[in-house]
Amino acid sequence: MISVIMPAYNEEKALPNTLRALFTQQGDFEVIVVDGGSTDRTMNVLKEFGFIPDASHRTFHVSRFTFHAPKGRASQMNAGAKQATGEWLLFLHADTVLPSGAVQRLNEMEADQTIQAGGFMHQFSGDDWRLKLISFLDNFRCIRSRIIYGDQALFVRRTLFEQLGGFPNRPILEDVAFCERLIAVTTPLLLSTSVVTDARKFLKMGVWRSFLRVLLIILHVEFHLPVLPRSFFRDVR
Repeated sequence: MISVIMPAYNEEKALPNTLRALFTQQGDFEVIVVDGGSTDRTMNVLKEFGFIPDASHRTFHVSRFTFHAPKGRASQMNAGAKQATGEWLLFLHADTVLPSGAVQRLNEMEADQTIQAGGFMHQFSGDDWRLKLISFLDNFRCIRSRIIYGDQALFVRRTLFEQLGGFPNRPILEDVAFCERLIAVTTPLLLSTSVVTDARKFLKMGVWRSFLRVLLIILHVEFHLPVLPRSFFRDVR
């Protein structure tokens, strides 16, 4: 089974589309959303999609549960992983849509122990050529380094995730830090199908600012530069 773990914070705009697409997936999976203290309608959206507030009644083919954790992707995703029961942990951002057939494919890969982790190629919604360029560079970087960003729907076997200690408790780039540990013990599989991230936040932030941020992250990863300032990762909703 797949445990889809989704951190959320004030995601009322993107979350409905992500959940609608997720629940069209075929296969055996549960969905665990960990809220970081949303002040908008995020919790109402979850109720509308049939989520229940704890894991005491795991009786559904596709189970839907919500939990709470201190704000921060690392904190929220680690909290969700502790509640998961699946063989695979799939970490999905609340504004990112899985490709069709993704869950079923992971179900089929459960028996293949040569595959311990992986992720998907990435693209943005819409037709902005600048965002296409960002995704191209991101995908090229990932093919070379196998460092999978959070918006690429990282999946990893639960036992390996626990062995590696989960996501390091840091405010930014927790996905990069975890994958640096991950690639020391396995080579993640990069699937050719793409997840699609809602471009709204990147357009609101400014495409070129987004491009600069991606470029600096790539340089940080490639050359082990000092950690980027948290102000560079301000919330955009």
